[in-house]
Amino acid sequence: MEQELKEFPQKVLRAQEILTANPECQVAATPADVVYAEDKMRLLHYRRLAGSKKSAQRTPVLIVYALINRYIMLDLEPGRSFVQNLLKEGLDVYLIDWGYPTGADRYLNLDDYINYYTDKAVEWIRSETKVKKINLMGVCMGGTFAVIYAALHLRKIKNLITLATPTEFDIDDAVLFSWAKQFDVDKMMDSFGNLPGDLANVLYLLATPVATVDKYVQFLESVENPKFVSTFLRMEKWIFDSPDMAGEVFKEWIRDILQQNLLIKNRLVVGGRQVDLRKIKCPLLNVFGKYDYLAPPSSAKPLAKAVGSQDVTTLGVDTGHVGIFVGSTSYKTIIPNIVKWIKER
Repeated sequence: MEQELKEFPQKVLRAQEILTANPECQVAATPADVVYAEDKMRLLHYRRLAGSKKSAQRTPVLIVYALINRYIMLDLEPGRSFVQNLLKEGLDVYLIDWGYPTGADRYLNLDDYINYYTDKAVEWIRSETKVKKINLMGVCMGGTFAVIYAALHLRKIKNLITLATPTEFDIDDAVLFSWAKQFDVDKMMDSFGNLPGDLANVLYLLATPVATVDKYVQFLESVENPKFVSTFLRMEKWIFDSPDMAGEVFKEWIRDILQQNLLIKNRLVVGGRQVDLRKIKCPLLNVFGKYDYLAPPSSAKPLAKAVGSQDVTTLGVDTGHVGIFVGSTSYKTIIPNIVKWIKER
């Protein structure tokens, strides 16, 4: 303990040097082209990587990311890039970048994000690739959007892949869901207009305060390890790159989906149409982390029984929320299973 106390000031000084030196930590570096854009939304098409596997899989994959944080979590760094590893396996990958909403976007709702922007992306891909159906992959909140989209536009979806996707919200083991049930969301949005990204970040950090403190302790302990520092800084860049969320869609997300749990009850209405999960007849791969505190198994697993598909695969992995997309478990286990599942179908 005495030795630890002696070394602690030096570690703090070293950490300060690293953080104030504006270190290089480039993220989202996998080459991609913006093939379609409207308002803040951009559709990215990732270029085929040199040396990637040749595949007979011609059906493109569209990734729908969440409105919270940015898609860069899927492309943090070479070797740990979820997108890059999909490309190496020969998949044709597109991704929706939602951008940074402003006050002009305050009244965008679920109908806009799902039946307009997402559908515009799907239609562009179908038109350009000459396919009738695409593979739809949703991440976290984006996975919930993908589920809703598949229920309303099934004829355009060949396979549905949901990753860390919450669909059942009447549970007791998710701190954020419990907090959300107490929100007066109308009063909150009357005050803010849009949900501030920084506020959302604070709520996420407060949900696991011990883990948050432990993360920075670990940083001090490993401050002389360049590889650890590089990965740490990239993760911090993702965490604190927090766009605001359009106020109206946030109100619907909290009121209709979290507080009233309408989605899993087949009572959610989007754009004047009822979202009936039983209409999802396409193959479903539902991947969740067994230690995920944001979309815990109790929230993710019920989707398998809610859909009408006869081809449902549920994959629970020994990791947390971010671990599905970053780290050795992701590229050694999860991605190979996803790719194998897609190619078999």
